[in-house]
Amino acid sequence: MADQADDAVPVDSPNDQAISPASPGGAPTVIIQSAPPSRQSRLFSRTGWILFLLCLISYALQRRATEDYFDTSGGLEEHFHSLSPQGRKKIAILEIEGVIGSGQAARRQIERIRNDENVVAVVLRVNSPGGTVTGSDYIYHHLLKLKQETSLPMVVSMGAIAASGGYYVSMAVGSDSDSIYAEPTTTTGSIGVIIPHYDLSGLLAEMNIKDDSIVSHQRKQMLSMTRPISDEHREILQDHVNDAFQRFKQIVMAGRPALQNDEHQLLAVGTDINIATGEIFTASRALEYGLVDKIGFIEDAIERALELARQQDQSLDPDNVRAVWFEEPRSLLDFNPLIQANNPLGSIQALLELSVPRRYYLTTTLPALITGADSQPAR
Repeated sequence: MADQADDAVPVDSPNDQAISPASPGGAPTVIIQSAPPSRQSRLFSRTGWILFLLCLISYALQRRATEDYFDTSGGLEEHFHSLSPQGRKKIAILEIEGVIGSGQAARRQIERIRNDENVVAVVLRVNSPGGTVTGSDYIYHHLLKLKQETSLPMVVSMGAIAASGGYYVSMAVGSDSDSIYAEPTTTTGSIGVIIPHYDLSGLLAEMNIKDDSIVSHQRKQMLSMTRPISDEHREILQDHVNDAFQRFKQIVMAGRPALQNDEHQLLAVGTDINIATGEIFTASRALEYGLVDKIGFIEDAIERALELARQQDQSLDPDNVRAVWFEEPRSLLDFNPLIQANNPLGSIQALLELSVPRRYYLTTTLPALITGADSQPAR
């Protein structure tokens, strides 16, 4: 043992080499001990990794910004609804939910469907009391454009309510037979136009409050709530309403086979029923008057859409088709009601909306407080 200890040879070198005692075979073992990295090399290494991560984050943000710029669908998320979960082909459920504002939410769904080559048919799911004239017409226009450019079959499924502007957008299916389904409890119709207005002049007089606004012309305050509407201004506003009403009737006549090109039939059904008075109808009455084609649920509308798709493409395998719906991505603000409630700018905007001379295809007589954003589909 002493002889083996004497065989160990210490070595001073840059790599701190050392020779261990000889092995049983007689050959010495060399152990190389690397010197620990210097402080300067560790600093360079960490700096390099930080720069690499910053470049990676910058690249990801730029890529995301570019994708968002060209993504007209707003990053919609697709979800399975029914039929075959493994199906490659799709029936797209396009939802019109809540009061119609700008129509942009529907437009994003339309663009998503247009860019998906696997979509073979569309079910327009309408659960809306209507909304702005412009927003309703905007959705109707882009639905028609989608049909013309893609030739996709389209079927309407009406939910709890599909009235006024909700009925207006439903006319995009055209005059195809058995294309509008209403649930047994659906409320529909309300073919008409409204400009909400409230006269608070009596209340203000009791409180000794006067409207002392400076305007360029008296007509600038035609819809002011601080004064009654004069006969002259009422006639102007009535012409404004009649123009939108005439377009509504033309859209209905173009979309309903029973009413096509026959305004008299639209205005008078039977002896005492006038469809275009803004009256609402039950599903059974709407079926009787030709406003809808079938009483059924969304599953029935999906089956009809699949049937129409197979008529266009007889090789389409029904077991290879799934029905899907789309959801808009949520932001952090959507999950914080306190931020939404304590928004002074939103309150001011709502007050200003009360005096905006805006026409509505809307089933209500309450003030229409629409800020331009459509409701998120409820799930």
